[in-house]
Amino acid sequence: MASLRTRVDDWLDSRAPPVPTIGLSERRRLDLLARHGDFSLAYSTATQAGLSYFGDEDGYIAFQTKMGRHFVLADPVADPAQRAGLLARFVEAAGTPWFVQVGARTAETLAGLGYLVNRMGFDTALPLPASDFSGKRNETVRYSERWLDKKGFTLAEDDGTLVSPADVEALSAEWRSGRIVSRREMAFLNRPFLVTPGPLMRRFVLLDGDRRLVALLDYDPMFRDGEVVGYTTAFKRKVADATPHAEVGLTKFSVDRFRAEGVPTVTLGLSPLADIGPSGFAESALWRSAFDRAFRSGFVNRTRFNLKGQAAFKRRFHGEEEPVYIAFPKGSAFGMLALLRLVKAV
Repeated sequence: MASLRTRVDDWLDSRAPPVPTIGLSERRRLDLLARHGDFSLAYSTATQAGLSYFGDEDGYIAFQTKMGRHFVLADPVADPAQRAGLLARFVEAAGTPWFVQVGARTAETLAGLGYLVNRMGFDTALPLPASDFSGKRNETVRYSERWLDKKGFTLAEDDGTLVSPADVEALSAEWRSGRIVSRREMAFLNRPFLVTPGPLMRRFVLLDGDRRLVALLDYDPMFRDGEVVGYTTAFKRKVADATPHAEVGLTKFSVDRFRAEGVPTVTLGLSPLADIGPSGFAESALWRSAFDRAFRSGFVNRTRFNLKGQAAFKRRFHGEEEPVYIAFPKGSAFGMLALLRLVKAV
């Protein structure tokens, strides 16, 4: 069955509109990231294996093809003044591509090109230094860090000397075994976990009193004009019996570190299908209703992905919820199936 599916996918992909791609080296992609990568998934567009690139030496659009459809990952990595033109050229070249997890400016451009634009969840931004976890509403966040300290845990940034790769690999394997669907991880919107963080990433760890690795938290950088303007949560891992305070306390510790360094913002990443209201653009009422039902579905949350848990955790930090969007042409049923296949949700 798997081989038949692969053959069908290959046949469908061969019928997709051919898109001229550019062979940007990783070094060049990271250079462009440092100039224009000011959104949460920018680093992932530059480093995720399996992506193709449309554009030129001054900027790119990252995309992947599945079941004969081209799917763009996030916003263009290009000068903001050039993004609209780059998007228009890609739409002309790629036929009817989809755009997944894009920001408001890209959504507006695509709406102007005749796309339907729906909300697909929100990203949580913690503007710094304002988000300092003070006040009564952040009392439980502060308590988690105090509890960990009182119980003898160590919170630290790991420069590669605190935790061995073998311990990280063991932690990740244990974490995956406890997932709702343990045989696979989400793809495309998430890239594969790296035992050793990639260039420019930062890792924070929680160790117990015996210096055993309990949890880790990896961040990707965001840039503008060569300066770091933020970090975004990329990966989280923890042991099966970790205290509920582990992830909260480690998040607070890392955000406090970034604030002390003068980093302007931290984002906690996508809460998929959460708060699915009207997008403000021409949209599909069918998919808005379907997204909302999926988020609220006990079956989906129990057997596929804990959507409610993702959103509830991020809301504990009382950040600014920034809508993210999915844009697609009319007649989207087959394309939505292809997207679900691409992200390994089905």
